[in-house]
Amino acid sequence: MRLSIKQITWLKVVLHLVAFLPLVYLFLAASQGGLSADPAKDIQHFTGRMALKLLLATLLVSPLTRYAKQPLLIRTRRLLGVWTFVWACLHLLSYYLLELGVDNLRLLGSELISRPYLTLGIICWLILLALTVTSFQRMQRKLGKRWQTLHNCIYIVAILAPIHYIWSVKTVSPQPLIYAGIAALLLAWRYKKFIKWWPF
Repeated sequence: MRLSIKQITWLKVVLHLVAFLPLVYLFLAASQGGLSADPAKDIQHFTGRMALKLLLATLLVSPLTRYAKQPLLIRTRRLLGVWTFVWACLHLLSYYLLELGVDNLRLLGSELISRPYLTLGIICWLILLALTVTSFQRMQRKLGKRWQTLHNCIYIVAILAPIHYIWSVKTVSPQPLIYAGIAALLLAWRYKKFIKWWPF
């Protein structure tokens, strides 16, 4: 049985809540002392993990649409992609404000260049920015075939973001490896398209 437009609409509402409510939790945890002795790191890692979770959810939409034979599911992909960018922005903003300070914009630029794991992170953010700005149907029509080529760059983010996470924690931890494994699985799931697109 295929999902109806009404069911997809309700699914979108649920996905919006799933993407938004963790922000409420984070705010309450931070304001009520529910974080560790290093709340800045907690916030940075929380926002980064949320961006990565939503990225993986975005990548999962196409295979689910195809294999579950639910064509309307594809309508949730843009929603998840935009929320991925929102949480990526919060991640970047938390590093800038809580780690460096609001007056250190020049230091932020220096850090992004000099620290390789931060360089990977900003590359991911820039790609997500480009994908979000061009995610509207108007831009899709304007770019034509180039739109799909651009949006295939999500695969680059799927590779670099888990590496950024593993590199940033600086200690061996199973959680980043789990995310990396899921990303690898989602890429392997569409390996024919990935290999055809990958320029190297």
